[in-house]
Amino acid sequence: MAHAQTDTPNIWAAAAAGLVAGLAASFVMDRFQAGVAALSSSERDAEPTTEKAADKVSQMVVGHDIPDDRKPLAGQVVHYALGAGLGIAYAVAAEYRPSVTAGFGTAFAAVTTTVLDEAAVPAVGLGDAPWNTAPTTHLYSAASHIVFGTVTEGVRRLLMGWLK
Repeated sequence: MAHAQTDTPNIWAAAAAGLVAGLAASFVMDRFQAGVAALSSSERDAEPTTEKAADKVSQMVVGHDIPDDRKPLAGQVVHYALGAGLGIAYAVAAEYRPSVTAGFGTAFAAVTTTVLDEAAVPAVGLGDAPWNTAPTTHLYSAASHIVFGTVTEGVRRLLMGWLK
């Protein structure tokens, strides 16, 4: 007997799709940022926010900073963990409120840019306040999150089509 397809939200399928989508989007975002950095004429000497965040977590958990030679890896762990978490939250939310996917993930991108880069990062001391940040930095952040949001939505849609 065939199972009837329903429109009932499937939280577990959404969470699995969101996990994969968030990781895939984190990878594409990382490659996008590396490409922009390679094209940029300015040198970025500042420690990445993800490495600063990894240091803060290390200080809270083990009482000391991460050794300099391990910071890039620790920063990547933070980047991918956050991406996976955001992907899961986004995909589960999309199951209950399809309007979350507005603009093929660009509304999600705008929210993550605003909440993370413009509010949370400065609030916890990992970056400058928005009014002390160069306009090009805001543009770079928004573009990076648009890449993240659209890839998350594309992968989520593909996987949910297979999982339903």
